[in-house]
Amino acid sequence: MTLDALRRPTRRKPGIRPTRGYRAFQVVNAIVLTGVVVVTLYPFINIVARSMSDQASIISGEVNLLPKGFNVTSYEHVMSDSMFWRNYRNTVYYTFVATSVALILTTTYAYVLSKKHLKGRTFLVAVAVFTMFFNGGLIPNYVLVTSLGLKNSVWAIALPNAISVFNLLVMKAFFESLPTDLEEAAAVDGLSTYGILLRIVLPLSKAIVATMVLFYAVSFWNSWFSAFLYMDRQELFPVTVYLRNLIAGSTGAEFAGAIAETDEAQVDATIKSVTIVLTTLPILTVYPFIQRYFVSGIMLGAVKG
Repeated sequence: MTLDALRRPTRRKPGIRPTRGYRAFQVVNAIVLTGVVVVTLYPFINIVARSMSDQASIISGEVNLLPKGFNVTSYEHVMSDSMFWRNYRNTVYYTFVATSVALILTTTYAYVLSKKHLKGRTFLVAVAVFTMFFNGGLIPNYVLVTSLGLKNSVWAIALPNAISVFNLLVMKAFFESLPTDLEEAAAVDGLSTYGILLRIVLPLSKAIVATMVLFYAVSFWNSWFSAFLYMDRQELFPVTVYLRNLIAGSTGAEFAGAIAETDEAQVDATIKSVTIVLTTLPILTVYPFIQRYFVSGIMLGAVKG
């Protein structure tokens, strides 16, 4: 290349200009997504505002996005109850144990089903899918849990709901999308099946594992019926059952002697909003740290059926 050629300015290729139709699509897409965000956030912001407003403003329908007559009476009375914090601690414990059990069982089951050379694979898949549409029913399940001695324990919540078939199939599809050459090379190097799963497959599956953690944690955190059915003592309830009883008025007698008559109506007016805020706040706090794995985990797990 000559010196003149080096000094000669290079011409940049003109970039591809977006067409008028593509620009219109971008505008419409931005408007639609903004509307979806507004529609999604508005109910929650309204609930937070209602939980901090006074009774008269709530009844008259004046509360919109900002509190009217700022009042936190319901928060004070709910959060000053020691049973509330005990049940909250139970919820954290139940969610952690149940999510851990569900994740271990779902991962191992999905990894097994992803092996196409496995004998009886079709039968195992059919068994899992069958449970999506049919179950033993409420009374047989209650008799089974009681006869196994699982009542009044975390296992009554964790074991009956340990595997979600939807999550199982998504995770199975993700494992099938991984290259088999890696596992074959690891097997040649002497790794066992469990070694391949722990040291090769799982490090490559952070996205789907984080997605499953989110799915299971939200499910167990919001669950109340299993605890309501299998727990007999109030000190064993999760916070969702505590708040459910508070709404239903089951614990109203406990608060009646602790609050004045003027405050009692205020608690009744805002209690539903307070319960929603206190129940969803921890999940909203954790979600931003997991959501970056969420889309990639679902999309990768949906490539193959």
